[in-house]
Amino acid sequence: MQEAADVKMYFFVDESGDPTILARKGRNLLEEGSASKTFMVGYVETRDPGRISRALEELRSELATDEYLKEIPSMASSLRAFHANKDCPEVKEKVFRILKDSDYQAFVVVARKNEALFRKKFGLSTARLYEYLVAKLFENRLHKYREIDIYFASMGNTVREQNMRLAIQSAMETFKNKWGRENENRIRVFVQEASQHPMLQVADYTLWTVNRVFERGDYRYYRFLLDRISLVQDIFDQAHYPNTYYTPKNPLSEEKTSPAGG
Repeated sequence: MQEAADVKMYFFVDESGDPTILARKGRNLLEEGSASKTFMVGYVETRDPGRISRALEELRSELATDEYLKEIPSMASSLRAFHANKDCPEVKEKVFRILKDSDYQAFVVVARKNEALFRKKFGLSTARLYEYLVAKLFENRLHKYREIDIYFASMGNTVREQNMRLAIQSAMETFKNKWGRENENRIRVFVQEASQHPMLQVADYTLWTVNRVFERGDYRYYRFLLDRISLVQDIFDQAHYPNTYYTPKNPLSEEKTSPAGG
C-alpha cells in the first residue's frame, strides 16, 4: 500500500440538498415533490488554499466596484460569501471560471432519499445520516497525507466538532478493518461558517454542480468542472450497483445514471 505523502493537505467539507423526508404529521415531502431527491456531502482538497482564496477575494473586490452589477439584490450576499444557489448568473460565471483553473480536487457521496431505507438505517436522524456520509466520504482518503486540516461548513446542531470527530474515527476504523493498518497521520477538525473561509465556498459551488445533475438532470456546470471532480459515489443507487463510482474518465451522464427519483 502506498505510504502517506509527507505533505499537509486541507479538506473543506459541505453538503447539498435537504436531508428531510417527513414533515409534521408524517407528510412525505419526497412524495409531494417539495423536498430534494438526494442529500450529498462532499469536500474539496488542496495543498494551497491561500492561492484559491486570494483569487476569490480579488474577484469580490472587483465585484464591489462593478457599476453594472451593483443594483442586483443578490450582490449584498455575494460580497459576503459566494453561494452558487444565490449568486446572480454574472457572478456565477466569474466564480466558475476561477474554479476551473484552480488547483483542487473534489470528492462527493450522494444519498438518494428513501423513507424506508432512511428509517431503518438512520432512524430518520439527520445527524446520523450526515455522520454516515462523512465516514463513507473519508474511509479511503485519510491515510494519504501525513497531516490534514479538515474544515466543515456549519449546519446547525448536525455539524459539531465532536460528532465530526466520531465520523472521522469511524472512517479510520473501517480502513483499519479492511487493510489491517492504523492511521497515525495528524488530523485536525474545525467547524466554520461558509462566510469565514473562501474554500468552503468552493465546496459549495462544486457540490452544487453535482446537485444539479441529480435534481434537475442539468449537466452543464458539472461538465464544466469535470476535471476538478475526482469522484462522485452514488451509494444508494441499487439499479446500477456496484457500478456507482463516477470519475472524469467515467463521468455522470444521462445514459449511465437513472433519475434520482426513479
